[in-house]
Amino acid sequence: MNEKKIVSNKIADDLQPVSMYQMFARMFAHLAKEVVDEFGEKGAEAIKRGVWNFGVERGESVAKRAFARGKPNDSDNYLVSYDMDRSDEFESTDSYHEGYVEQIFSRCVFASEFQKAGMEKYGILYCEMIDPAIAYGYNPNLKCIHDKHFFTDNMCTFCFKMEKCKGSEE
Repeated sequence: MNEKKIVSNKIADDLQPVSMYQMFARMFAHLAKEVVDEFGEKGAEAIKRGVWNFGVERGESVAKRAFARGKPNDSDNYLVSYDMDRSDEFESTDSYHEGYVEQIFSRCVFASEFQKAGMEKYGILYCEMIDPAIAYGYNPNLKCIHDKHFFTDNMCTFCFKMEKCKGSEE
């Protein structure tokens, strides 16, 4: 018997793979669009609540990761305990200060995918909610200030500040 085995999880060498980040962004945009188109503002609010709940769950996981490393869930240990690998599809600079961390993204696959598809209106529902929710789940005293967005500023800026800590005054 002359059988030929085919490995089905391999893509052809001449095809560019689509990353899970790209697929996630596309899927989110399409789901959010359907919900918002069908239910209007109530749908948008439901999507934002879902993103918030997802983010809080992730933040709780990040706190467990910090704890597993023997570290407190403060601003210094937030990004280093994060639950999502940073692929080359993201590019950021992190600056640590007493009581807060600043993060500037110059590349984000999620924003790029939302923009390529003309789905910024739906992508922003994710972008505005996810990081504040993750920070809250990690530590309710860690506030996320997200001043600039790719859709308007061609970059994203974040400041993760611990409330009532030296250096965290606005």
